[in-house]
Amino acid sequence: MTKSVSLEVELKSPVERVWEALTDPATLSKWMMFETNDFRPVVGHRFQFRMQPDPSWSVVVDCEVLEVEKPRRLSYTWVVAAQSHHTTVTWTLTPTEGGGTRLHLQQSGFRSDAAQEFGGAKAGWRQMLAKLQELLAA
Repeated sequence: MTKSVSLEVELKSPVERVWEALTDPATLSKWMMFETNDFRPVVGHRFQFRMQPDPSWSVVVDCEVLEVEKPRRLSYTWVVAAQSHHTTVTWTLTPTEGGGTRLHLQQSGFRSDAAQEFGGAKAGWRQMLAKLQELLAA
């Protein structure tokens, strides 16, 4: 049995602008907790999110793009070396009346015994989505 993190936010920005924030490497580095990435929205593309908060340790997330349905849906694998399982991150963008976007995030595949990873993902995504909202509001 697996669990999923599922979060949704309403953004005032149009779908195309939100899509760019999810798929442009330079913009991703402004709101995600990872300093660098080599993301490209191409199915099959393997990429990494990388962070080195201090010289003694670093975090690397290995990913592969699974689905690109511009500008509505994006999905990729998410594998942290310290964890022994794979999850999948899926973004769904829905236009709202008034020109905004409903952004839904789901990270699925957490094992039921992975409480620390599940809690960390939930907290981390909440922080990153708040940064994304700030970025898009500017």
